[in-house]
Amino acid sequence: MSTQTVAPAATASVVGPPERARASGGPSPRTLLVTLLVLVVASVVAGLVSGSTTVLTQALVTGLLTGGVYSLVAMGLTLVYGVLHIINFANGAMVALAMYITFAVVDATGMHPYATLLITVPAMFLLGAAMQTTLLNPIMKAPIQTQLLVTIGLALAIENGLLLVFGPNPRSVRLPGGAGVSILGATVDTSRIFAFAGALVLVAVLWIVLQRTPVGTAIRSVAANPEGARLVGIDIRSIYVLTFALGAAAAGAAGTLVAPFTTIEPTAGSVFNLTAFVVVVLGGMGNVPGALVGGLIVGLTEQLGGLILPGQSPLLAVFAVFLVVLFAKPRGIFGRAS
Repeated sequence: MSTQTVAPAATASVVGPPERARASGGPSPRTLLVTLLVLVVASVVAGLVSGSTTVLTQALVTGLLTGGVYSLVAMGLTLVYGVLHIINFANGAMVALAMYITFAVVDATGMHPYATLLITVPAMFLLGAAMQTTLLNPIMKAPIQTQLLVTIGLALAIENGLLLVFGPNPRSVRLPGGAGVSILGATVDTSRIFAFAGALVLVAVLWIVLQRTPVGTAIRSVAANPEGARLVGIDIRSIYVLTFALGAAAAGAAGTLVAPFTTIEPTAGSVFNLTAFVVVVLGGMGNVPGALVGGLIVGLTEQLGGLILPGQSPLLAVFAVFLVVLFAKPRGIFGRAS
C-alpha cells in the first residue's frame, strides 16, 4: 500500500474531513481555559455542597481515572467516524466482547487480567478487520440509515452471542492482591489506576501512529480527502479496513482494562456505548484530542454531579452538560468549522 500524502491542511491533529465542518484542529487554548474554569467552579460548588474536602478529592480522583478509560472507549468510535463517516453502534458491544474474552482467558489459564491485552487487542483487531471487509465495505456508499441498521445488527448479534455462550449470569475478574491506595487523601482501587495508566498509554500510542507514521498520514489523508488520496495511490479500501480494525482494537483494550472493576454481562457494552457517544459529541465528532478531553470531562461530571445532586443518577449531570453543549456548540466543545 502506498502511503503518499495529500498534505491535508486540516489534519495536523484531527482525524476528520474539514469539508464536513467537523473539528479542524486541536483544542484551542481559549477553549481549554474556559473548560478548565467551568470544572473548577463545579468542583468548588461540589465541595460546598458536600461539606468535605475528602469527599471532593475522592470525586475528583475517581472522575479523572474513570474519564481516562472513557476516552479510550470513545477513541475507536471517533476514529471510525472521522475516516469512514460511519457511526459504529457496535462499539460498546465490542467492549463487552473483550471483557468476556478477558474473563474466559483468566478463568482458563489463571493469567493476570491485564496480561490478556496481548490476546484481546490482536483478536479484536482481526475481528474488526473481518467485520469491515465482509459487512461494512459493501455498504460504504449506502444511505446512513442502512449503515446504522448494520452496526446496530452487529451489536445485537454480539450481545446475543455472548448470552448464548456465557449465559445471563454476571461474571467478574479480580486483580490478584488488588487493594486500595491513597491518592491525595482519596482511596482508589488499584484496578482503576492501572486502567487509567493503560488507557493513557494506548491513547498516546494511537496518537503517535496517526501523527508520526506513514500509515497514520495515509489515514489522515483519506479522512480529509478520499478522492485526492486515491489519486496519489493510497488504497482507500485498505485504509478503511485498517481504521475499523484499530477502532475495534481500542474497544478491546478498553474492555480488558475495565473488566476488573466492572460487572461482566452481555449488555455491559450498552452503558459504555452511551457514554462514548456523549464523549465524542462533547469533544467534537472525528476529533481525536477532543475525545481524550471529552472523556475526562464526562468522568469528572459524573462524580461531581453525584455531589451536587445527591440521590440522583450520575448520568443526570452528564446529560445536562451534554444538552447545554449541544445547544451552545453543536460541533462539540473543541469542534470548529473549517
